[in-house]
Amino acid sequence: MRAGPSSRPPWREDGPGDVWAYGCGPDHVVAGPPGLVPPPPAPQDARTRAGTRAAVHGGGTRVGLSVQGTSGTAVVLTALRVRVTGRTAPASGNAHAMDQGRGTALTPRSSDVDLDEDRPVARAVAGNDAGTPIPAVRTPYSVSASDPEVLLVTARTARCDCRRYPEPDRSSQGSTGTVRVDDRGRPFRTSGIEGLPHYEYDTSARGRRPRVR
Repeated sequence: MRAGPSSRPPWREDGPGDVWAYGCGPDHVVAGPPGLVPPPPAPQDARTRAGTRAAVHGGGTRVGLSVQGTSGTAVVLTALRVRVTGRTAPASGNAHAMDQGRGTALTPRSSDVDLDEDRPVARAVAGNDAGTPIPAVRTPYSVSASDPEVLLVTARTARCDCRRYPEPDRSSQGSTGTVRVDDRGRPFRTSGIEGLPHYEYDTSARGRRPRVR
């Protein structure tokens, strides 16, 4: 996460990083024959794998950002904005599932963003822990050194190859500012996958096969 000197907030960032929804990996759009796409990676290796294979997140991307105050003084997160910096036609290629049937009973609360809207807005979404609701966290709310928070932002698209930055607004002791969250200096990127061939990894055959929907 990077921020200009004038917008540096009194909090510590421990991210961002890719988060697999329900313990399952996202789809990746990859150009080229399905047989050249290797088996799904472990979650901790997914980001590196996508970068080395010029893959694009398909359909949706979930990004996690841990924020914590640096003192006992509360920092109020007043809003979570999403700035779209580019929209083009969806990327061409094949969509590949990056999971092998993994799953979990935990659905963390998050903010959901529809990138196909003219002005995307982050909307708070409740979670679920094996049947127990996890209330949605809506802004404004505060963090401190002893009360950190994890921001999960899920951005989805069906109609574009979208590039964007999450931008949390904050306020503390009369000072306000906005922090731009980036993907190693670049905007986050997600492309729609409607109409693309969709593949998954067959562990018994050790190869890719068309995914049954």
